[in-house]
Parts: sequence; structure tokens; C-alpha cells
Amino acid sequence: MRVSTVAAAAVLVLSPVPGQAHGPGEHHQVRDHQAEHHPAAQQMAQARPAQQQQQQQGANWHPSRYGANDTIGAMNLLTPQKVLEAARLVQRGQVYRLGVPVGRETPAYPPRNAAVTILMPDQHGGAIVPSENKVSYVDDMFTGWLGVGSQLDGFGHLGIDNVFYNGNRAEDFVRTTGVTKLGIENVPPMVTRGVLVDMARARNKPMLEEGEVITAEDLQAAMRDQGVQLRQGDVILIHTGWVEMLERDPARFGKGEPGIDAGAAEWLAGQGVVAVGADTWGVEAVPFKNPNRVWEGHQILLAKNGVHILEVMDTRGLARDRATEFLFVLGQPLLKGAVQAMINPIAIR
Repeated sequence: MRVSTVAAAAVLVLSPVPGQAHGPGEHHQVRDHQAEHHPAAQQMAQARPAQQQQQQQGANWHPSRYGANDTIGAMNLLTPQKVLEAARLVQRGQVYRLGVPVGRETPAYPPRNAAVTILMPDQHGGAIVPSENKVSYVDDMFTGWLGVGSQLDGFGHLGIDNVFYNGNRAEDFVRTTGVTKLGIENVPPMVTRGVLVDMARARNKPMLEEGEVITAEDLQAAMRDQGVQLRQGDVILIHTGWVEMLERDPARFGKGEPGIDAGAAEWLAGQGVVAVGADTWGVEAVPFKNPNRVWEGHQILLAKNGVHILEVMDTRGLARDRATEFLFVLGQPLLKGAVQAMINPIAIR
């Protein structure tokens, strides 16, 4: 990706964002807790066809279909019934780690970086903690951005003209000390059915190329061939093979990527998914087809539809085993006032 493209995109992506939460004593179980706030939300979403949902992606994209005060978007669709349905997919007890290790050398969207510094406080020169049993301990200090490596994008991460999910304006909730609404700590646990779409297999090659676009029609065709369908409340992960570049050529990995276009983002939002993920750092195709229109897919998913984005998912194991559906489990760090979080989701078959 050209430096000019990165700079242009940075204007949109690197603004701070959200944080509104349930009280500290509330249980973040996957339950019908949003129905407690919006009793008709789930029924309305289930009854509304995809085309009608997509109409909300035009000029009038807020208030949210889940209510004017909603802060969790499509996560309203996660119910105990959905969890039970997903749990029945576990037949082998096979577990896949979807996160990638993060270190000082991990490529990230400029100017992001991350570092761990190891300390032995007050134990210089071989000293120990004053004690008869000679205690020694090591601590670590993290310095960096939360949008490095495998990550969850919250709704406060990216908006449209300083307006974020459900009409929340940056001036009202974005603070340097943490967002006061749409914070990552308010995202409920994500326990649901996961679907893998192997676009590398669909195109009969080990890896898609930089800027290679995946359309809604491409996703539909690949799912037909791979015998899997999306259902309301699912998480979809797209395998492009690009994650291989993270180890083989980190510089190339961070400069561009294959990914979806705006039309695919609209279609996915219309299917009622709760999150869209990929084995790339931005889910969308980069370089952008139109360099003057950047991160439209993020705007459609996050701001307009309340659908989370999962980046740098290690889908290699699932693709290797041709796993098309699985139990997906994510409990992100509850970093108060953050708009992103480093994550390590788990897929179980």
C-alpha cells in the first residue's frame, strides 16, 4: 500500500473512541439481557428481512434498529438458545487458537506498536524480596497500542464524520482518559456459532494477493461450494491465507491485504452476523479500489450496523481441517474506556 493511502486512512482510523457499561456487579452472561432493555428488539431483528435491514445503511442509519439507547448492536442476537445450538457443534473436543503472538516486531497499522518490558522491582544485582524463604518475582509492563495483532474492534473505534454507532457523537463521549460510552468493557461475551469461509480454497490457490477483492457474490458462491450457510447471530471468519505473510514477510503483511468490499460488508450485516473476521489486519481489501474512499466496510459494519470486526485471526488450522462451522468463544479483556482489545478467541469442534 502506498504511503499516501496509509496516511489518508489514518485520519479515519486513529481517532480514540467509546465506553458505556453494565455495572460492575452485573453478570455478562450470554442471555436475553438486551431484551430486558428492549423487549421487542430480538423479535424485530428476526422478523426483518435482510434487504430491509440494509436500508438502514443509507443516510438514516441511526437510531439503531435495537433502540435509540442501544450500545451492543448485533450482539442483541446472541441468546441462550443460540449458545446451545453452537455448543452442539462440539463433537471432537478439538480446540483451535485463533490469536497470534504479539511482540515488538509485530507489524501494525501506523503508528501503532506494542512492547513488553520485563522488570524485577527492587531486586537489582541479584537481590531478593526480604524474606526467610528468599522470594524472587518478575513483573511485566506493557507499552503500546491495543490495536496490534489479533484484535476486536469496538463500536467506538470508527465512525462517519465524527458520528459513531447509534448516532453517538465523538464530542460527547471521546476522552483521552477513555471513552465514556461504547467502551470495549461493555461488549458481552461472544459465544456462538462460528463459520469459516475459505476463500483461498475457493480460488484454488494458497493465498490471495494484496488488493484482491472479495464480493458478496464471492462469499455466497464459496459457501455454497463448501456446504455452509450463515445464520442470524453467527460469527463469520474469512480465510485468505494472508496470515502466512505475518511470519514469512512481516513488511509485506502490513503494507496491503486481500479483503471484502463495501458490498460484501453490507450483505454480511444484512445476514445478522455479530462479527466479521479475517486472517488479515483490516478485513477490507488494501490498496483500496478507490483511494479516496477508505475503510467503508468498517463504517458499514461498526457504525451503521453494530457488527464487530475481528482482525488478524489465525484461521490456518480451521482451513487445513476444512472446518466450516464450530463453537466460537471470546471473552475480551475488560479495558475500561478502550475502543479495541487484543484477543485470543477459541474455536472448538
